[in-house]
Amino acid sequence: MGQLHLTREQTRNFILLKQGLLGPKRFVGKDGIMEFIRQAGCIQFDPVDVCGRNADLTLQSRVDSYNKKHLYELLYDERKLIDYFDKNMSIFPIEDWPCFRNTPWYMRYDEKIMQTIYAEREKIYGQIRKLGFVSTKELDLPGTVFHWFWTDVKLARAALETLYNERELCIHHKTGVIKSYALAEDVIPKAIFHAVYPFANQTEYLCWRVLRRIGAVGCLWNKHSDAFLFIDDLKSENRQLVFDELEKSGKITRFQSEGFSDDLFCKTADLPLLEEAMGMTKIPDRVEFIAALDPMIWDRKLIKALFDFDYTWEIYTLPEKRVYGYYVLPVLYRNHFVGRIEMTCNRKEKILQVTRYWPEPGVKSTLGFERAFQKALIRFAGFNQCTTIKQESTIPGGNHHE
Repeated sequence: MGQLHLTREQTRNFILLKQGLLGPKRFVGKDGIMEFIRQAGCIQFDPVDVCGRNADLTLQSRVDSYNKKHLYELLYDERKLIDYFDKNMSIFPIEDWPCFRNTPWYMRYDEKIMQTIYAEREKIYGQIRKLGFVSTKELDLPGTVFHWFWTDVKLARAALETLYNERELCIHHKTGVIKSYALAEDVIPKAIFHAVYPFANQTEYLCWRVLRRIGAVGCLWNKHSDAFLFIDDLKSENRQLVFDELEKSGKITRFQSEGFSDDLFCKTADLPLLEEAMGMTKIPDRVEFIAALDPMIWDRKLIKALFDFDYTWEIYTLPEKRVYGYYVLPVLYRNHFVGRIEMTCNRKEKILQVTRYWPEPGVKSTLGFERAFQKALIRFAGFNQCTTIKQESTIPGGNHHE
């Protein structure tokens, strides 16, 4: 088979089909959550909750009738998922735990502080064995660690986070944003905890991680990319070696896309989806609000080139320098990004406040879009357990307050 050539629209359709964002939702319930996370390898976790946390926002756009409690149950009751480091702080299938055994995640702090933490290790373990788990509330360690990853924290927090970063502890459960920790050997199933490291060498490991990230986005190019964040030892020469090995072994397939000078690569297993995308003639109406750290937009340069959509998460931008707002989500309609939306949840009064909508330049509203947009708002309110939607008349289809 010769090299495949796709139009930009066909490439967009392929990524969106892969992501489960085109046409009817194909991920359903808890099984759908697991299926999507296995496909993506991981989804990023971020604790900020303005209108849903990032992991939940990622899943609500894909999983039919998504319920936040299902993710919690999969993490802390059923232990099918685990929260740890992959692409930054992430959630991934617990069976992948042995794959990260030789991966150094943490930054070592001042040696004196580390010695202080290690001196408390047995005390911490003793309290965990006594109670089953501990949070900073139960752990009585006097003292403060200054400038601990940009802030001053109690010694108890620094100690628990250090032992967690070093894989000795895992998160047992969360109460709001408060983490309770347990011994990793007590939380992770024994067969997984004691499993041997599955890679014979560093190249095998890097191939596994790069293939995972290609599958997470849908397709990627062989160039520096934020989609490869937190994969160490992946500078240009090594990355070329990994791509060559993956292509030689038949795990990835290259193709050309209209307007791209660089070839793109997808998982060979996804070729049926790529062929389906090439044959699509009608794109169904569907609006989704996309998470700020969604796997599909991990490579923002690729998204800009493919969708003509330049997105920056401005949460860490000074207010006076923001172009849009603090927590703004991309709006996807059919196979285009058509705008950005800012929403907040008043959980006490169960109100979803739609603050502002910015259409992309040149995008004109249609009745079909407005109807799909309002349906998406109703779903989004339900996802956040809001019973009322308040929106301005400038919101698509929002000619009145609901």
